[in-house]
Amino acid sequence: MLTSHVAPGKLPPMTDVTSDAAATRLRRSPLHERHTAAGAKFAPFGGWEMPLEYAGGGVLKEHTAVRTAVGVFDVSHLGKARVSGTGAADFVNACLSNDLGRIGPGRAQYTLCCDDATGGVVDDIIAYLYADDHVFLIPNAANTAEVVRRLRAAAPESVTVTDEHEAYAVLAVQGPRSAELLGALGLPTEHGYMSFSAASLAGVELTVCRTGYTGELGYELVVPAEHAVAVWDALFAAGEAFELRACGLAARDTLRTEMGYPLHGQDLSEDITPVQARSGWAVGWDKPAFWGRDALLAEKAAGPRRTLRGLVAVDRAIPRPGMTLHVGDEQVGTVTSGTFSPTRKQGIALALLNTDANLTDGDEVEIDIRGRRAPLKLTKAPLP
Repeated sequence: MLTSHVAPGKLPPMTDVTSDAAATRLRRSPLHERHTAAGAKFAPFGGWEMPLEYAGGGVLKEHTAVRTAVGVFDVSHLGKARVSGTGAADFVNACLSNDLGRIGPGRAQYTLCCDDATGGVVDDIIAYLYADDHVFLIPNAANTAEVVRRLRAAAPESVTVTDEHEAYAVLAVQGPRSAELLGALGLPTEHGYMSFSAASLAGVELTVCRTGYTGELGYELVVPAEHAVAVWDALFAAGEAFELRACGLAARDTLRTEMGYPLHGQDLSEDITPVQARSGWAVGWDKPAFWGRDALLAEKAAGPRRTLRGLVAVDRAIPRPGMTLHVGDEQVGTVTSGTFSPTRKQGIALALLNTDANLTDGDEVEIDIRGRRAPLKLTKAPLP
């Protein structure tokens, strides 16, 4: 996955293209004009003005395209940072949670930047390991500056941390026909999950990453920002034969929620640790050092006070972030992510539930929707 990448809280309301005055306060993707021409409705995400959905499609059609054919998302708002110099990989490994020693050059890894004192998640990140002296990071848009600040503050003289947020565009090509589409364009598709390969398209040098945030077969193209339009146009010139559809961030949110993928700012945050979010698989517990190690080891040993669980509505209720969950008169948790699942045709959610409630999969809790109670059933992810 490339990690979540929208601002905290539920998806903002759709808007038409913002005014010039508003736009000056938000960064824009190098593909903004292509989105405008396609009838995109925009919303602010992490300081960027990004397409939420497109005319003639909408969330349901865009979601379905990714589950059945292929969709492309512009996720250029994602952060980009480069860590380089002697010992760069070892330095990153001593800071971020996962163990880069588990992978080799040409591989990518999901990892977490945790607060050293509390173990809370400052951000979740994809780290691309090029060499011992070169690591490329993709954090969330809103958190890039803070991740870079923390890394720079800790870096030895031999290591340089560069913020390259606007230097690259990122296009996520996702769906069961994504390999067919990219293969028709001469791009590599046979490399394994969480790996990457250099390639070219329309005369543009780019990186093809076998990553994504939808749960489907998919790839992400990291492209120099000045060449993003050429790559976008090449995708759509070939895409009709593969039922390619442009998809906005609203469909990205329904897709990732169906898979139970956490979103930073909702399911992960500085107040929600990887132990609570059941993301301990992204922690190198045996490493001698990483930010938050002592706090997380202590929490793991004691057991977290709450854990992230999946929920499916029993009736027509649609859970939303912030809604409280109850068993009888006892409040047992809070919804962190909730939406209508286009695949299940049901409400689904991720929620932090109190561990002392002793709930297990199959148990029911009730959600409070403006004073009305509706049942939800605990379930394992993925939720479809």
